[in-house]
Amino acid sequence: MKKLLVPVIFLKDGMAVAGFGSEERISELPAEELAAGFSDRGADELLVLDFSDSDGEHDRAISGLIRICDRAEVPVTGGGNVRRMEDVKKILYAGCQRAVLNFAKASNCDLLEEVSGKFGRDKIVVYVPDAACYREHQERIEMLAGMVFCDEGQADAVLELSALPVMVLAVSQKPEELLTKEAVCAVTGSGVSGAGQDLMKAKASCKAAGIPVNTFESAVCWSEFKKNSDGMVPVIVQDYRTDQVLMLAYMNEEAFETTLRTGRMTYWSRSRNELWVKGLTSGHFQYVKSLMLDCDGDTILAKVSQIGAACHTGNRTCFFRELARKEYEERNPLKVFQQVFDVICDRKVHPKEGSYTNYLFEKGIDKILKKVGEECTEIVIAAKNPDPEEIKYEISDFLYHVMVLMAEKGITWEDITKELARR
Repeated sequence: MKKLLVPVIFLKDGMAVAGFGSEERISELPAEELAAGFSDRGADELLVLDFSDSDGEHDRAISGLIRICDRAEVPVTGGGNVRRMEDVKKILYAGCQRAVLNFAKASNCDLLEEVSGKFGRDKIVVYVPDAACYREHQERIEMLAGMVFCDEGQADAVLELSALPVMVLAVSQKPEELLTKEAVCAVTGSGVSGAGQDLMKAKASCKAAGIPVNTFESAVCWSEFKKNSDGMVPVIVQDYRTDQVLMLAYMNEEAFETTLRTGRMTYWSRSRNELWVKGLTSGHFQYVKSLMLDCDGDTILAKVSQIGAACHTGNRTCFFRELARKEYEERNPLKVFQQVFDVICDRKVHPKEGSYTNYLFEKGIDKILKKVGEECTEIVIAAKNPDPEEIKYEISDFLYHVMVLMAEKGITWEDITKELARR
């Protein structure tokens, strides 16, 4: 099992603060931007703990949690101010993979069976303030939770008792020192979340110590690649979300090994004859999501998280000058959905006389919902008939009306695909 490095974000009034009970902001950046930065720099997961006091503050924190989950690109565990089952539901529906119950609070102890039964034990992390608390509730915790969370000072005592994986909040020890302990599955806290913390470097230290961590390892050695006459391999770079081709560059062995070690796309600049970390001067870094080798072993395909523009001209992609084009019908499902949705959204902003879409928007949400319900029923009826063409037509009709509903409620296809990807 791979050991995880999990930065923590303590939320207070929508901003990240230094720790429990602190008002000191660690950054003026919104918390979701901090989350994205942690993800890009090699975090395996994130822990977000909300320090809100009132229900109103908690609801605002949940809105912030939604933004964090959208930007993080790694699994998020959320907790803080949990008082009822509905709070756990809000955390999980915000996009978190797990929710934390704080067993320092008697009310949270009482919630465990209910939320575990409702959402599944793998969705629940139990924070125990000390070994005595764990011992008192041990049987219930190990039956109804998927992970235990404790402070560094209590780690050894809890580890002696726990049959579950343990995540440790570290404030003094280095991550690799704690991860050598067999039952410790993850380390969080200031040792992982510090400003400018190089998580890829920390992982390299863990790897050197024989600790299994998530690093980039190439399945094919550089020596097996087919290089050009300059000893280099071309790299085609794509946006991992959209598959848009962003640029073409070249790697030599040093650039390839640096890319694997740092998680940031690094090339060899043929014009400057030097190593080139993409984005080092512009801030437009490319963070590795995957590297693939073609059938001939002479070209790399990199899928990346692109910050800003890939092209030095300021364009998102270097391939922006059209040379020739023949009209064709798009068949890529996601592109078709997006194109239809874009037309629907445009009708909402720029009404067109006689447009059925505008008729629905003018009639309002009740009319839209009525049509969605009617089309859903039409699918059921069509499914009972032998002709597959009929059900294709009815599903298309239904999806159109759902997209009108999405536009009315401000929901995008990206929102939907993110939710589906989390399930």
